[in-house]
Amino acid sequence: MSIGLLGCGVVGGGILDFCAERTDLTVTKVLVRRERPELGGLAVTDISAITDDPTIGIVIEVMGGLHPAYEYICAALGAGKHVVTANKAVISAFYPELVKLASENGVTLRCTAAVGGGIPWLTNLERCKRLDAITELGGIMNGTTNFIMDAMHAAPVSFPDILKQAQELGYAEADPSADIDGDDVRRKLTISANIAFDALLREEDIPMFGIRTVTDGDIKAFKAHGFVCKLLATAKAAEEGVCAYIEPTLIDSHELEAAVPKNFNLITYCGEKIGRHSFFGQGAGRYPTAFNAVGDCLDILAGKVGFYTGTMTPAAVSNSAEAHPYYVRTACPDEFLRSVTVERWGEGVITSCVSVEEMLRWGRAHLKKDPACFVAGIR
Repeated sequence: MSIGLLGCGVVGGGILDFCAERTDLTVTKVLVRRERPELGGLAVTDISAITDDPTIGIVIEVMGGLHPAYEYICAALGAGKHVVTANKAVISAFYPELVKLASENGVTLRCTAAVGGGIPWLTNLERCKRLDAITELGGIMNGTTNFIMDAMHAAPVSFPDILKQAQELGYAEADPSADIDGDDVRRKLTISANIAFDALLREEDIPMFGIRTVTDGDIKAFKAHGFVCKLLATAKAAEEGVCAYIEPTLIDSHELEAAVPKNFNLITYCGEKIGRHSFFGQGAGRYPTAFNAVGDCLDILAGKVGFYTGTMTPAAVSNSAEAHPYYVRTACPDEFLRSVTVERWGEGVITSCVSVEEMLRWGRAHLKKDPACFVAGIR
């Protein structure tokens, strides 16, 4: 089958390498924004050269960003072409529109590479749903933040220093906000939760607290009490809606997530009957991401149709029933924090069980009073 490739950066180059080794998938056109002489006759600069080409059956989008990626994906689906994308931002923001458009045009939309990079996460989430009801999912969904937290636990190092190292190694962008503040994880959690629970959650409704303000002093306190801190995503089936949130989380040093090294991911779902299944691997990168994108193409070639779920029921984010203790460090404790404090750890305090909804709302608001405040749940 002939493929039209949108974008030819790191991941796009990996896709070209994989397809070059095959006879059943051939990239015949590549949409580029600037001159790429090395692509020869493959390079085109107008999306219509791909959408109007009747020989192209699959369009792979690896441009990134919301626009014009969204418009290009819509054009491809509208032209009756299957679409594979690694773009979590587009899928999260335009989830219902894209799923509906694919269905209306009788084509397949797949985005396995958008969540977990090279981890076969969404395909296995889909497989589990065939036989079992998923009750919970989540875990470590961002390699940049895991690299930073792993390094800070391994040796005394400040957050700014290890962030700079992550940028030098290519693990973090020049502007790392999407990673360290949780936006990247939130997009992946939105997609995963919508598929798992046949829901239609809005990305902006999921609360989060990132790792930007964590210090080596915090890490020292965690280690002294037998904990490791990781930025974790969580989504659970709730009586009304879906419980979903992202927060730094203290986990026992013997738990599986605590051992995840460097820039790796570990994503888990729990089924009512099957129990826990965890998926470990590279969450990003040239070949891991390209691997899942090309794998989606092979599934389409084998007759795979549709999306990972055919149901989208609007659902509210409901975190009021989920409660646990928290570690909080702030130079400006207020009446609320004093009312729930039960003990002190170094510069921080431990709270009694507080609802996720209340604590994350307080934490985000408190950052305006104390920009260095740090909040972490305790599991």
